[in-house]
Amino acid sequence: MPGSRPRRIFLLGATGTIGQATARALAARGHEVVALVRPGGDPAVRQALAAAGVVLRDGDVLDAGSLQRDGLRGERFDAAVSCLASRNGVPADAWAVDHRAHVQALTALRDAGAEHFVLLSAICVQKPRLAFQQAKLAFERELAASGLRHSIVRPTAFFKSLSGQVARVQAGKPFLLFGNGRLTACKPIADEDLADYLAGCLDDPARWDRVLPIGGPGPAITPREQGELLCRLAGRPPCFRSVPPGLLRGIAGMLDLAARVRPVLAAKAELARIGHYYATESMLVWDMQAQRYDADATPAWGTRTLADHYAQLLRGEGHADLGAHRVF
Repeated sequence: MPGSRPRRIFLLGATGTIGQATARALAARGHEVVALVRPGGDPAVRQALAAAGVVLRDGDVLDAGSLQRDGLRGERFDAAVSCLASRNGVPADAWAVDHRAHVQALTALRDAGAEHFVLLSAICVQKPRLAFQQAKLAFERELAASGLRHSIVRPTAFFKSLSGQVARVQAGKPFLLFGNGRLTACKPIADEDLADYLAGCLDDPARWDRVLPIGGPGPAITPREQGELLCRLAGRPPCFRSVPPGLLRGIAGMLDLAARVRPVLAAKAELARIGHYYATESMLVWDMQAQRYDADATPAWGTRTLADHYAQLLRGEGHADLGAHRVF
């Protein structure tokens, strides 16, 4: 394939679950991977990255000086790959990480000779109503206008975001749903499949200078179907409990009122709005003309299914690091 050659890659967000998988995928393709990571991170993660051949450099991605001094060190790089994302999506964090840190990185990497910037974004920016979506979109626009070759990858749901109820079901508790469980659908993708797609952007001209929605293999799946699948794999009869999605909107409204007295509550109100968004909006390609989500128009990639993931967790062979992806 044209351009298929080892490159020197600067990687952001290497210690997250997608970042770790992407680091391995890049190194497996023969690229030299240098990653800027927070000092004092999880020793097991650092050890695993080093074992994969990734060069770790301690620094602060939010500090432009540290990025240059501790990360780039005046060296040349062929490309940048970013799996960096704000941890919780509240406005201050979103604009600091999803936008400002990326703008700083874009400028610095371009000065360091990078010719290609691969960005992990999110499919939910199609209908932006939240601070983190606006921040991601703002950087997407700056990247597209930068003149640098770019690949903006917008994945659907991650497996980890659909794994929060495995222990509940194993314990015989009902699977929690918003509404009837059919309000939304997604085409979830495995970490390693998404990492393979991200790494492949460097060599595939069809993925250059484009926005790239991507999902995992198989048909779209609703939350009710996720619950049925999980219960079946756990050997339990399907059992559900419904939560009204409007409850989250109501909580957000009350917290907004309370934030007038205690501003610290504004962040909690945003978290409730994020929860409501994911409870009511599908993670699929949005057809603007038809004003609907289109599963058939959502590209699929990879081989690992949600059933494979659930089965692994139920066997106790894997761990879902939910972090800010937990809803229930």
